[in-house]
Formats: sequence, structure tokens, C-alpha cells
Amino acid sequence: MTAPWTFAITGASGAPYAVRLREVLAQAAVPVHLIVSGHGWRLLSTEAGIANETELREATGNEWSSIAVFDDGDRGAIPASGSAKSAGMVICPCSMGTVAAIAHGTSRSLVERAADVTLKERRSLILVPRETPFSLVHLRNLTLVSEAGATVMPAAPGFYNRPTSVNELVDFIVQRVLDHMQVEAELVPRWDGGG
Repeated sequence: MTAPWTFAITGASGAPYAVRLREVLAQAAVPVHLIVSGHGWRLLSTEAGIANETELREATGNEWSSIAVFDDGDRGAIPASGSAKSAGMVICPCSMGTVAAIAHGTSRSLVERAADVTLKERRSLILVPRETPFSLVHLRNLTLVSEAGATVMPAAPGFYNRPTSVNELVDFIVQRVLDHMQVEAELVPRWDGGG
């Protein structure tokens, strides 16, 4: 069996990225350990009208046979263990508070502990912050997590494909995340040199 990815949703703005990523991972039958923080649920409700796990299932195609859901308050759950098999972790979106906790190893929640474990086990950790502008504190914390081995992928879509909808902008970022997860998908055209 393929090792699962841990996928966390935290409270930074960017619910459409999280919903679309979850949908594509389900379509590709990628095993996922899903953790949604309390602020992540608030974000999903505010930005996507998704109030609970049932509504998240419905919004992402109802195909959840490859998903296990974990409570962010359970720091003893499977994603908190380095001995548990894992392909890595993606936090999308990733709040600056979560970045700070990861950068300083505070591990107050399952999301933070799972990220800490991902770094210590030298697995892929992909963080998708959605914040602007960055303060010096943000930049220093992002530098610390990058130096520790994380990939920092700000939710900053490109425009060379001349997007005409919000969905195309979302897909641009989700495609980049999937590329770093090594999940095959063709959501947007690839750069062809501009010719």
C-alpha cells in the first residue's frame, strides 16, 4: 500500500485551494490523513460555505475511501508518530501562526506535531501560506522552516496562461502542490516557452 500524505487545513485565507486539492487527491485515490484545525473549519465555513465533514465530503466528490480524518486536538493520533508510514505532509492553506509553531517546534496541536514529525523524519513538508504583506517575523519564520527542509509555496498564482476565472487561478496553485507531491495531474497548461 502507498504511504499516505498528511493533509492539513489551517486558518489562513484560501479555502478554495484546500477544497480543490482535496478533490483532486480523492479523484487520484491518493491515501490521505486529513486534519482540519478549528480555525480551518471556520475558514471553510466563511469562504466556502462548508460547515462540517459531511459538507466537505460533498464538496469534494464524496469519494473518501482513501481518507482517514483525525481530530486536531489528538496529539497521539497516527500522523503524530515518526514510526507511522507517511509520504509527507502538505498544509494548505497554512496560517502564519502555524508557520511560527513549526519554525519553533512548539507542537501544540496534531497539525503542528505532524509537521514537526515530518521535518524530523526528513519527509517532504509543503506549506502554502496565503498572507500579504509578510512582516519581518513572517519572513524569519518562513526562512527557518525552509532551512529545516520545508518547501514554502505561497499561494501566488501565475498569469502567463491568461486565466479567465478564479478556478483557473486556484488550479494553478493546486497543480504546483501536486507536482511537489509527485501526484500526476494536468489541471493547467504547462509553460511552453511562450512561443
